[in-house]
Amino acid sequence: MTTTNGPAERAYPGRALGLPETGIGSVASMASRVGAFVIDIVLSALAAWLITAPDAPRNTSLLVWAVMTVVTVAAFGITPGQAALGIRVTPLAADRSFVGLWAVPRTALIFLIVPPLLVDANGRGLHDRLCRTVVLRFR
Repeated sequence: MTTTNGPAERAYPGRALGLPETGIGSVASMASRVGAFVIDIVLSALAAWLITAPDAPRNTSLLVWAVMTVVTVAAFGITPGQAALGIRVTPLAADRSFVGLWAVPRTALIFLIVPPLLVDANGRGLHDRLCRTVVLRFR
């Protein structure tokens, strides 16, 4: 019996979800997700500083980040940092085009830091699996 290990049999993040291996619609890399998170944190800190200046923002930056993330992901499926890096949050359900209220628990889990690091073979963090979402490349 011979087996082949051709391209169709090669495992990659998103294969089990029917997603392409590369290009538009493929699972976003961890590096792009972390980069988007850093951009969002910096933008939130700057916005919080504008609100609290001349005092330090303290926890205001966390509040700004949470509100920004929930609102933009729920309504548009994308944060400013994700837009800058060409990735977006997409619901897995075919009948859903927006993340909607799933953005609230998803954001709460991201705040805990560990859930996004617990990725499965499809490149989905624990927060994505619980909220039935996946982060994909859109360019």
